[in-house]
This record gives sequence, C-alpha cells and structure tokens, in this order.
Amino acid sequence: MALGAAVNDSEPKTNNNLDGAIDKVNKSEPGDAKIAVNGDSENVGAKTPLQNGHTDVSPEKQTKDAEETEKKEDEAKGKDEVVFIQDIGFSVKIVSPGVEPFDIQVSSVELVQEIHQLLMDREDTCHRTCFSLQLDGNTLDNFAELKNIEGLKEGSVIKVVEEPYTMREARIHVRHVRDLLKSLDPADAYNGIECNSLSFLNTVTQGDILEKKKMRPESVDCTPPDYIMPDSKDRPLTALQPQLKDQKVAQCVKVLTTSAWNPPPGYRKIHGDLMYLYVVTLEDKHYYISACSRGFYINQSTAEEFNPKPATPSHLCHSLIELLNQISPQFKRNFALLQKKRSQRHPFERVVTPYQLYSWTAPLMEHTIDAIRAEDTFSSKLGYEEHIPGQTRDWNEELQTTRELPRKTLPERLLRERAIFKVHSDFVAAATRGAMAVIDGNVMAINPGEEAKMQMFIWNNIFFSLGFDVRDHYKEFGGDAAAFVAPKNDLQGVRVYSAVDLPGLYTLGTVVIDYRGFRVTAQSIIPGILEREQEQSVVYGSIDFGKTVLSHPKYLDLLNKAGQQLKILPHHVLNDKDEPVELCSSVECKGIIGNDGRHYILDLLRTFPPDVNFLQLDEELSKEVKLLGFPLKHKHKLCCLRQELIDSFVDSRYMMFIKYAAYHLQQLNIRKNDPKINNNQAIDDQKTEKDESEKKEPEKIADDSETKKGQMEDEEAKKMVESITDGNKIELEESTKNIVKTAAVAVGSLKDTEFDIRFNPDVYSPGIKHCDKLDPVISKQRQLVKDAAEFLLTVQIPTFIRDCLDHSSAPMDGFTLSEALHNRGINMRYLGKVTNLLAKVKQLEYLHSIAIAELLLRAAKHIFTVYLQSSEMMNLSIAIAHFLNCFLYSGQVSNPIQGIDESKNNRKRNKRRGKLNPLACNDNNEWANLTPKTLWSQLKQELKSYFDYELTTNDIDATTESFSLQKISLLRSFCLKTGVQILLRDYHFDSKTKLIFYEEDILNVFPIVKHINPRATDAYNFYTTGQNKIQQGYLKDGYELISEALNLLNNVYGAMHPEIAQCLRMIARLNYIMGEHTEAMVYQQKAVLMSERVNGIDHPYTITEYAHLALYCFANSQVSTALKLLYRARYLAVLVCGENHPEVALLDSNISLILHAVGEYELSLRFLEKALALNIKYYGAKSLKVAVTYHLVARTQSCMGNFRSALTNEKEAYAIYKQQLGENHEKTKESSECLKHLTQQAVVLQKKMNEIYTGKNGASLPPIQIQPPSMGSVLDMLNVINGILFVQISQEDIENFKAEIEKRQLTEENEVEEEKPEEKTKEIKAEAAEK
Repeated sequence: MALGAAVNDSEPKTNNNLDGAIDKVNKSEPGDAKIAVNGDSENVGAKTPLQNGHTDVSPEKQTKDAEETEKKEDEAKGKDEVVFIQDIGFSVKIVSPGVEPFDIQVSSVELVQEIHQLLMDREDTCHRTCFSLQLDGNTLDNFAELKNIEGLKEGSVIKVVEEPYTMREARIHVRHVRDLLKSLDPADAYNGIECNSLSFLNTVTQGDILEKKKMRPESVDCTPPDYIMPDSKDRPLTALQPQLKDQKVAQCVKVLTTSAWNPPPGYRKIHGDLMYLYVVTLEDKHYYISACSRGFYINQSTAEEFNPKPATPSHLCHSLIELLNQISPQFKRNFALLQKKRSQRHPFERVVTPYQLYSWTAPLMEHTIDAIRAEDTFSSKLGYEEHIPGQTRDWNEELQTTRELPRKTLPERLLRERAIFKVHSDFVAAATRGAMAVIDGNVMAINPGEEAKMQMFIWNNIFFSLGFDVRDHYKEFGGDAAAFVAPKNDLQGVRVYSAVDLPGLYTLGTVVIDYRGFRVTAQSIIPGILEREQEQSVVYGSIDFGKTVLSHPKYLDLLNKAGQQLKILPHHVLNDKDEPVELCSSVECKGIIGNDGRHYILDLLRTFPPDVNFLQLDEELSKEVKLLGFPLKHKHKLCCLRQELIDSFVDSRYMMFIKYAAYHLQQLNIRKNDPKINNNQAIDDQKTEKDESEKKEPEKIADDSETKKGQMEDEEAKKMVESITDGNKIELEESTKNIVKTAAVAVGSLKDTEFDIRFNPDVYSPGIKHCDKLDPVISKQRQLVKDAAEFLLTVQIPTFIRDCLDHSSAPMDGFTLSEALHNRGINMRYLGKVTNLLAKVKQLEYLHSIAIAELLLRAAKHIFTVYLQSSEMMNLSIAIAHFLNCFLYSGQVSNPIQGIDESKNNRKRNKRRGKLNPLACNDNNEWANLTPKTLWSQLKQELKSYFDYELTTNDIDATTESFSLQKISLLRSFCLKTGVQILLRDYHFDSKTKLIFYEEDILNVFPIVKHINPRATDAYNFYTTGQNKIQQGYLKDGYELISEALNLLNNVYGAMHPEIAQCLRMIARLNYIMGEHTEAMVYQQKAVLMSERVNGIDHPYTITEYAHLALYCFANSQVSTALKLLYRARYLAVLVCGENHPEVALLDSNISLILHAVGEYELSLRFLEKALALNIKYYGAKSLKVAVTYHLVARTQSCMGNFRSALTNEKEAYAIYKQQLGENHEKTKESSECLKHLTQQAVVLQKKMNEIYTGKNGASLPPIQIQPPSMGSVLDMLNVINGILFVQISQEDIENFKAEIEKRQLTEENEVEEEKPEEKTKEIKAEAAEK
C-alpha cells in the first residue's frame, strides 16, 4: 500500500463563486513571502478532483497556445522555476472618529477598497459608509494595491475621514443601515436573494466548537432522538432546519422608510437636502429626517405639513445610526445587542456566496414592512445596479475585456481569472433576474406583435429567448423537443471553448434558466448585431443548415487551433452550388465579427460528434450494440457525445496504437536477429490482422496485443513507438513504416502514417453533402463516430459499474449519480440501460434504488414542465400541490377546482387576458384533470420513450415497495430539480384519507440556473501536484502545495466556493494525519460551513464534511459534539437516500464506537448491528470490513457481560481473518488472543452460575470486570474504519526523512521537533485509499 494515499480518490468532486474582501477569513497566516513552486505541472492530469461537476479539460489540454511557447522557454531555464508571489502581511493602525485606535492585518496584494469593506463590517465602525482613508494627509485611491502606496509600511497610521454625502452616498448609507438591521434575519436566504444561504453547523453544535473548553467525557448526553435510531421509519422534515431557541432577534425600530415628501423641491435642493426619511421608534415617536451633505438631522415636517427646517435639537449626525442612538434609548440597547450577536457569528455564515443557492424548504415567515426592499422592486427598472448609477452594464464588453487581460505570469493570471470570475458571477445573477422578469411578464418584448412563444427580449443589455421551435428552425431535428435541449448543448459548447481559452476567439456569455416550466436562454449581445440582419453579419458557417455555407481564413485558423484540443476534424462540405467549403466546426456554428472587431462564435450546439446509438440511421451498428437494444429512437436528433467520453476514447485508442505497434516492432527485432523466421509470414500476419481489425471491435485488439506483447510495459512501448513516429529524425525503413501503418489502420486512424483520431461533427447531419475528394473517406469518419458510441456502451458503462463495486465513492442521490456518470462521459439518456445493469448486481442494490428514483424524477420533471406551462399564475400553488399529490399520494385525489365557483364573466376576462400576457394560458383548468392514474401512465410512457426503461409498477406505493424508495427523498429531489420550495413541516406520506399537500404548502418557485464555471487553473495545478506528492509519501511538501492552492483559490474566487471547501477538507485531513488535531478541526469547521452555504445544507458533500468534523472533534475530546455531528450526518443521509447505503454503514460504525467510548453499550450495539448487516450486504460476508465489525460487536457484547454471543461473533471475525490473511498475520493472532480471553471469561461466569443453581452456600455472581476503553484506543479504531492506517516505512526512507528534517530545522529554527530520527521504524499516519 503506497504510503499516503492520503487523498481519498473517492473524495467528492465539486465546483461553484464571491466578492473579495471579507475578513481575511481563510487566508493563511500573514507571513513571509509565499513561494509557489511552478514545477512540472504537466503530469498532473491523472486525478482531477478539483472540478466542476463535469470533468473539465485536464491540465495538459488546458495549456493554452499562448502558454505553450512560454512553457518551452521556461523549461529551457530549468524545470523547477520558483515564482515569488510577493504577498507580505503587515499591520496598520486605524484611527476613526469616536472609536479607540485599533490595529488590523493587511496583505500587500490587497486593494484599499478591502480596508473599506473591513471597516464597514467591523462592529465598532460599521455605521459609517461615506468616508475616505488618509495616510499622512493624502487620500488613498480606492483601487490602488497596498504595495503600490508610497510610505505605507508596518505600523503606519491610516485616518478615517468623514466625507460629505451625495444623493448616491446617502442612498447607499440608508441601504447599509437596513442591511445591518436585517443582518441576522434569515429571510433573504429563504427567499433566495442577495446570495444569502443557510447554515446550521453552529446550531447543531450549540455554539462555536473552537470556543468550547475541553469537556470531561462524563457529562455527555448521548441519547439520539428516536428518528436517528437504526430501522426507525420516522423521517421528520422539521429536523432539517434546527431552529435555535433565541432565533427571534429584537427589533430596533418600528419603521424606517423613505418619506413621501421625497424628492426635495428645488428651493430645498439648493439648501443641500438630498432625501427625506420617516422613522417610528420603539417608543412610538414619529420623526421626519433630512439627509444633507453633512449628514442626517431631524426636521419639523409632519404627516400633513412639509416643514424642512431643522427641529430643536436637530441631532445632526454624520451617520444615521448615531442619530437613532440619540433619539431612541431602546434602539441603542437593541442595536448593541444585535451587533454583539452579529459579531459572534462565523464570517462564513455572513459572507455572500458566488451564485445564489435556493432552499427547498422554508418555515412560514411573516412578511414584514420593508420600504427599502419595496423601493428596490419598483423604482429602478433593473433591480439595483447602484454602483453604476443611471446606466446598465455592458456585459459583453466586460466579459470579453476580462478574457483579454494579460496572462504571462502567475500574478497576471490570478488577476485575470479573478476578473473573469467576478464578472461571470455578476452576469449569472443579472441573467437570472432578467429571465424571471421575462417569464413573470415584467419585460416588454422587442417583437411584441408576434405570438408569445416567438417573442424575444432585451433587458439590462442581455438578450433573452424562449426554448421553443419558433420558425421551424429545428423541424428536421425534432421540433420543440430539440429547441428545448439546444440551449443546453450550446452551453456545453461555450464551456469547452472557454476552457480552451484561445486568445482571439470569443464566445458569448450564456446562461440557461428554467423557470415556471419555461426554458430561457440569456446571452450577452455582440456589438452591432441588432442593427443588421443575421444574414449580413455571418461570415463563417451556415444559417440555413448547410445550403449556403461561408468560410473565413481567420476563423479557420482560430477554430483549427481549438479543434486540435477538442478533437474536431477540419472538413469540407458542399454548398448548394456544389462548391466545397472548408469548416472546422459543425455547419450550424456561426462566426460573426462584431463592431468591436472581435471574432465571435455562436450556436455551438453540435460541437461534439452525434451519438449514433440514439439516431435512426440507414447504416448498421455492430452486433454488440444491437444486442443491447440500440439504436433507440429519441425525441430529438441533437444527441451528442460528451467531451469526457471523447477524451477517454482517444486515450484508449492511443494506448492500443502504441501497444500494437510496439508488439510488432518487438517481433521485427527478433526477426532481424533471427533470420530463420520467414519474412513473408510476418507480412501475411499483418494483412490478416488488418482485414480482421476492420470488423473487430476495439477492445479485442487491445486484449490480443495485451497478451502478445509479453508484458511489455506501456511506458517502454511508448518510447519505442515515439522514436519511430517522429519521421523527421530518422529515415524510416520500409518495414517500420508498415508497422505504423497497420497499427494506424487497426485503431481506425484517419491518416495511415500516424495516429490521428478526430471527429467530424457533421457526418450524420441531415441535408449536408460531404466532399470525399478533399477529406479522409467519409466511411472512416463515420466508423470512428460509431466506435466512440460503442465504446460508451461496451467499455465506459461496465467500467462505471465495476468502479461502483468498491463503494469508495458511492453516489447518495441523483445529483451525485449523474455527476459520477458524466465524469465517465456517460449521458443521462443511458440511465435506463445503466439501471437495468445495476439490477443484476446484488451488492449495488442501493445504487439501483437511487437510479430508479432518478429515472422517475427525470420523467416527472419532463411532464411537470409541460404541466406548469398550462396552468396560470393565479392557480400556480394549487396546481403544484395537485401534481405532487398525484405523484406521491396513494389515496384518491379529486379535482381541486370543482369547489371553486366558475362564473361566466371570469371566462370572458381570461379570453381578453390571453392577448396581454403572452404566457397566461386561456384554458386555465386543464391541469386540474390530472389524476394519479393518468400521471403514472404518462410516467411509464415517458420512461419507455426517453430512457427505454420498462417500469413494472403502476402507482407510488407499489414503486416505493418494490424498489425500496422513500417518499421524502423523492420529494426532496423533485423540489431541487424543479425549483419548488415547500413549507417546512412533517408531511404525512402514509395517510390514506388526508391529502399530503395543500396549496399553503407551496411557498415559492425558484429558477434552475445552468452556466459555465470559470476555473482557477494555477490553483488547480498546485492542488493536483500536491496530491501527487502526498501519494508519493511527501506529506509536508504536499501540504505546502495544497495550502498554496488554497491561497490561489481565495485569490480567484474570494472567500466562498465549492472548490475552496474541498481544499479546506483536504488540508484538515492532512493536519489530522500529521497529528495536528486542533488545526484539523479549525479547517474542517470552515469546510462544513462553506459546504452548507455553497452546496446546500443537505447536499451529500455536506454530509461527508459533517462526518469528518465529528472525527476531528472526537480527537479533540469533544465527545458530545462529535456525537451531535454524527447524528446530524446520519439524519441527513437517511433523509437523502434512506438507511440502505454504504455511507450509513460507515456513520453507524462511527456512532457506535463513540457511544462505546462513553459506556453506552446498549445503544452502541444497536448501531453496530445495523452497520454489520449493511457491510455484509455490500462487501460480502467474507470481507475484512465485515471482520472488523464482527470484532467490534464482540467487544461491545463482552462489555455488557454477554460472553456467549461475543464468542460467536469473534469466531466469525477469526474465520474471516484466517481465510483472508492466513494463520500468521497479526490480525489473525490478535483475534485468536481475543477468543481465548472471551472463553476464559465465559467459563468463569458459567462456573459461578452452576454454583448458584446447585445451591452452594454464599455463591453470588462476581461483578463483571469491564475496563472502559481508553480514548486513544477508540481513536485508533475510528482511524481504521475511516480508512486512515498506520504504515511501516523502510530504513532508507527514514534516512531521507532525517536529512529533510535537519535541513528544515536549519531554515526554520522555530519548527517544533516532531519526529525523533533515532527510531528504527517510523509510523506515519497516512490515509489509505480504502480497499
């Protein structure tokens, strides 16, 4: 076992974003200049953990052409170039009016603005917004970096100077005060606005774990609530959001709003009046307040009379809060309280997230008066773009300019990526707001005369279109069904071209939003495209699917460069005049040169080759594919293969090519040395091979050459072949040329002389004429596309199922399942096939359930989308409740509308309305006719037609019964997929008489937003290099690289991001392995908070984070906290996927061990027995995991004095160890010792029992001697079950280690001497990739 697989390859792989300047939350300690080893980051593509749900282009593929040349120069200079990121931390003194001077830590790469933010967030200075910072009497520029400011050094004094207000500053100030007063109110998180989201870690642990004193384990209350006990059927939903007792925050004022006397009349404007406010204090006094350039004061106006003169006393204050403090004692008291509470919260609970997260449950909130919020909604047309007053942002310009920033050096790249990320997350937020406004009927169409489905919209410089086939554009491809998937395919295209990141080639900002049953595409606008017709502006590609086709040399050059990385083949198509036109993309991809001179590409929906398994073609597919039931007829013809699949396919063909050629080269060398072998025979061999290989499917050839090549190493083979394929170096002999040729033919290469596998996305496009003269033979191109689709079925899907069998990364819900499939390039339309295969594997029963649930929910979502389109706004909540009842309720569901009076005039009004609001539908009751029976028959049809899956059951009860699904998990996934938010209450799913859902239970409908995720490339390279170091056992080096990755991630993404959460988890794990238990807890706490905020409070990743934190808390002797965290993790896991899951088995083992540690043996045993049953199910009765569990059960039973059962269980453990590891293994010996001890105890007990029975005088039971386990031994056991093992190291390693440490100690005297180099063997904890 390699020392250190300290990186669980199975660790979830995530991605998402944030504004910079938060309290240096997770920056590492301000210290010396940080050093980034810009090492050989080429070979790190092997593992790709820091990732967007879709595996992104691995680093090699991402190296941009611009960097290629630079890399080569670098490499000439020497491999390990060290780049200094001068990030020096120092402290400065802040002097602010009315507050004691205080010191803050800053870093040299920060902007002055970040100090501003910090002061606006600090408890004692947060009431100021309108101030400047001065150093030695000079005002500092907000956007300057601190290192560029003259005279700023350690200990400098920076003065806070109050500035006069302007209208804009006054409004910002009032809004800031409103935000302060609302800062503890979770309403924004529930309503899904302002990038707020929920977090319950500190509620679960009842306060911050880092502030808890080390508790004595005696005072532990460990009884779990009933619903957490194994086999409990109760699944309460209310526990999802544990509300703190003192959740109610005291109010500070009754009313604070802009006054109706606004705006100031002209004669007051020239007196400096900016705006008027109206306040009602808790003492019930009414005040009218004027804002002027010097601050805020009370004027003499009343509700009836306008008198703007200052009252006496006027209480003129620069800050509104100071003014309120003076006029209302209760405000002063409550605001101080609120501030105290606010400052107690962890920064991660307050920081905004990069993208909005929506909660699928919410308690009933009262709707309070909030004039600022009301004003935001109605005054400005765009919501609030208050930082650029009076104008909208030019999104396209911002998105493209950030891409053009320089990227030669690390600091430049960081700046560029940070800018790209920031603009992108702002764009996503604006696009989402706009799309909702469009569907809610709040935006005027640019073609208002046309039918509703054909309308297009422009709002805030973003172009919106609906996902319908408007001008029979997609008629050939499947009409509306094709128009619905096209935007998502287009987004995939935008994603890969952005990842290639080629200078000079531009894509549009693209966001796809599903909201209330409509799909909206939001795009940034190419300058000048609105002034001219599309026909005139397209210079490359075709707008009529291949009749007229244009090409352009600059586009060919750019697309060719990108195409090399994306494996796209340049090819020719014939236009309607039969002239060949060269393209390097699919025909629909259009090139438009904007008025800004940039080369844009759009309509990238067919960037990747078509998936022939879902196309009805005239050609035959191979036998294997037909046996699996393909080709299937799909709703549309836009099915494409995924990029991950193309990459795996090309890699596998390349290995095949190498092995094949190497094998023949070997043969050739043998022949040269041994002339007896007849040469003709070799040539015949190759001929027959060649003919066969045309027919044979790829893996067979791979296997043949595997066996033939006599275990020749892959690497050797590569070297051998590469030496001959570099044709320019050696004059090739005829025979070697032949070998390359046969190898190329065998793997279907497009060129005979070298390995060339690329795809033509147009090979099967209807109505397109190909040009055989100029391109490789079309049959060859088609064969490759067919082979790739076959590779998906015959290699990728079986590999996926094999990988699932070790349960190392068991998906818990539909989201993690689809992520796991996508990472292997398997599209979700194959889920039906995957599900059928899973059904055959007994150990993957749990995964089969998750797959069935996902199939059901996807089918339900398709039906629900259409259903929503046919229900009007007034009935939305009742319609959604009705749909959920039809889906999840097993009793009778009656028509929900029959009770409502249908008067005639109501009908008439509707007819009129249909014209005005395009998306309101005329027949407003069609939805009410849905019944459970019709819905389930629609579901079965949808499953058959879309996924080719035969559902055998006809209603919800039979389905949940036969596939062991839970209604609560179905409800959760349905809400997450469709954006429905429901009331947080305990739903009675089993009731047969009372409906489950009522219209009051449906609280909101949120948008589901899809967009690309810009990456932090340098951070990613550091992270993977760090992982590799750890794999090789260099923990310290790996730790440094990953800490550096964390710095870079913060630099690019700000404070909050799923990738940062993952990086924090990794650092916590490394700290734990290196024995720094407290540090581990600090980092893991951040990881949990962040995962709750950016992934969701019940996301599978969050569950993992909770489990890790529990382990570290236990290691820090916080026993009861550890239990609370594990109970929370178990509750979430059971809510998400039920008890039947490997993750639950692991949680139960953890819970039982900790309960055992505090002497709760009965409870401990219940959890252990559950874990045992589950482990046997997944790992088989003879696995080592099961042996460990048997041993734990025996240990617990012996503690309870039940020696007979303990013996039975220990015997089971012994049998497994003996069979798996042999008699002489230490585990087997340990187990046999244990058996002896137990037998002894049992004999003593039996003797005494017999004495009592025979009535011997004075016989009584001896007290059972139980030694409670030491904390250390429990921790060791916890490490074992969580896959953290102790590994022996050789003497040689220790010598290296010694040298390394001595070197370090010279450089850093302060480093504590952790390891004593004298020991002969060294135990280093290293996490083992769980076998």
